[in-house]
Amino acid sequence: MDKKLVVSSSPHIRSIESVQSVMTDVLIALFPVALMAVLLFGYQALLTMVISVATAMLVEAAWLRKRDIFGDGSAAVTGLLFAMILPPAPPWWLVVVGAAASIIIGKQVFGGIGYNIFNPALVGRAVIVMSWGGHVAGRVWSPPQPFAFGADVSAVTTATPLADQGEALAVSLTNLFIGNVAGCLGETSALALLLGGAWLYYKGHIDWRIPGGYIGTVFLMGALFGGGFYNGHLMTGLFHVLAGGVMLGALYMATDMVTSPVTPKGKLIFGIGCGLITMMIRLYGSLPEGVTYAILLMNAITPIIDNYTVPRQFGGVKKNA
Repeated sequence: MDKKLVVSSSPHIRSIESVQSVMTDVLIALFPVALMAVLLFGYQALLTMVISVATAMLVEAAWLRKRDIFGDGSAAVTGLLFAMILPPAPPWWLVVVGAAASIIIGKQVFGGIGYNIFNPALVGRAVIVMSWGGHVAGRVWSPPQPFAFGADVSAVTTATPLADQGEALAVSLTNLFIGNVAGCLGETSALALLLGGAWLYYKGHIDWRIPGGYIGTVFLMGALFGGGFYNGHLMTGLFHVLAGGVMLGALYMATDMVTSPVTPKGKLIFGIGCGLITMMIRLYGSLPEGVTYAILLMNAITPIIDNYTVPRQFGGVKKNA
């Protein structure tokens, strides 16, 4: 009688992974990105991240009426991801409002983790862009000042490579890869993003189809329709991959397992769709960047993608008419 038959509803597959373990892996993956942000932008970047993470955890704990503010770790991930899509030194109240919106509007109003339709961090960014766009979506940003922890990065500003073609030509691909360019905290260093993405792929939390479809589409559209302004068509395609938030969005935002398709074919379609919308906005829209709205729009049609890409069932019993 030591081994009793346990009767329960499906699914019956068990995994040693929990929500908390997955979120911990995401935080580990974001560590090199956060570290690079602090090295490039100094203590103000660290302060922005601390305020965002603390706000997200406190708001979720208050909403759920729990004393454990860390919980399953998803709020901390949302807060850190939201900080990654902010400039180095935004007003503190903007960080608080955006992080709170990420948790409340992007997550909890849908029922909490696992039920949200849209990526919560991107919902928070969309809210503050629509309300206070001059602080986060303008054409003027703080430049990096590596290891200058006593410097005020908000005192000097410059245009991002995506916002100004002259600025783009002045920035090398090496600087774009390392991160020595103006931009959001988490979008400047492709190297740090790839290191974290490799960890998530190794742990099995992301599938190659979404980032592959996303990045590949951005490269092809940049090369074919980007005008070849950046030392030729192929280099222009590579520029569009490395500049802005494509790498961050492709590896950390679009791959959110809650808001992306579950089928292999659906994941590829999702990634390609994100790339198409991003480049349509970049090349033909009024905004210099399109990652946020591209992923949110594709989040909205994820159920449709899943519905049309679910494998056919064989051997089922049909109901009698």
